[in-house]
Amino acid sequence: MQMSDQKEIAADPATVYAALLSPEILKACVPGATEVTGSAADGFEASVTQKVGPVKATFKGTVVMSDMVENQKLTIAGEGKGGAAGFAKGGAVVTLTPSETGTLLSYDVEARVGGKLAQLGSRLIDGFAKKMADQFFTNLQNALAPVEDLAEGDAAPEVEEKKGWLKKITGRG
Repeated sequence: MQMSDQKEIAADPATVYAALLSPEILKACVPGATEVTGSAADGFEASVTQKVGPVKATFKGTVVMSDMVENQKLTIAGEGKGGAAGFAKGGAVVTLTPSETGTLLSYDVEARVGGKLAQLGSRLIDGFAKKMADQFFTNLQNALAPVEDLAEGDAAPEVEEKKGWLKKITGRG
């Protein structure tokens, strides 16, 4: 399966790039992630629980970052095993381009599944993969939303936590 898309993110490329390398933000953005540990340099280990059609599984796997050009581009490769449900392998090339409103994030994904997942059919798998990618980037947009865009009195505790994440990964506050 191959998929390409782009999303506009209201943050500068350096902030988006740093977020993509942060295990805390990845855990918050990957739908179903229960654990993300490691670093961009050494690779990440992740645990993700998802239901695809009638198959529900917890996938444990690794994610490796490569071809990293700071604040511009990176390649993400990963694979996970979900026991009897099968496996998933894939990669994505992510490109960050400055735009008028922040960053235009473009991605090209290639993925393969095997086991029971492969028996579900390509239409179901392709639709699920598109939904997962859309949810991830929507979560990333929300995590990086400028705090000043919120109306006064809307600062919920989770917004303060997000602000703390940005400060932690970018050194800015």
